[in-house]
Amino acid sequence: MSDFFQFVTERHEQILSLTWEHTYISFIAVIAGFLIAVPLGIVLTRTEKLNKYVIGFVNILQTIPSLALLGLMIPLLGIGVIPAIVALFLYSLLPMLRNTFTGIREADPALKEAARGMGMTSLQILFKVELPMALSIIMGGFRTATIFTISWATLAAVIGGGGLGYLVFTGLGVANDSMLLTGAIATALLATIADFITQKIQKLCTPKGLRSKRAN
Repeated sequence: MSDFFQFVTERHEQILSLTWEHTYISFIAVIAGFLIAVPLGIVLTRTEKLNKYVIGFVNILQTIPSLALLGLMIPLLGIGVIPAIVALFLYSLLPMLRNTFTGIREADPALKEAARGMGMTSLQILFKVELPMALSIIMGGFRTATIFTISWATLAAVIGGGGLGYLVFTGLGVANDSMLLTGAIATALLATIADFITQKIQKLCTPKGLRSKRAN
């Protein structure tokens, strides 16, 4: 255990730098996924014929092993940060797309009908009724995608994407348990912090009435 603490003390600057890299590639991938998945999920609630094909395709992407998908990125985009972010972006889509689709579809029909009775247009109903009701579910997908992406980002080091995976895979390669343990613990801590923050955001996005119901 003393070797572990010594390693952390001696390499703290490198650890912080790799943690920043890990956070950066994860954040960019998840935000890009959010900006694509949410509008796409909304569109799919309006196109019954299309939704099963799109969601099915994204489901297939999710089943591709992480290393295989990263490997596919190399002939297309080379090695480095960009292919790592693209691969993580593809993995982040499903939870947010699925939750957006589900949240919009499950918005209370009675409230939507009442909004129509008040003369609201479809666009007004979307922004004033459906999205506010679905926001908590959408942010639940964002939370899941964030945690998964931080975990998957460890593999980015395999194609030169940097991040804490460098410590994990280098530690494995040179049989340095302290290096391996540092990478694993730092990744777990980062995921835990991200979970805490996104949980708070999800709670803020939950209507007060639903908060009290869930608390009970």
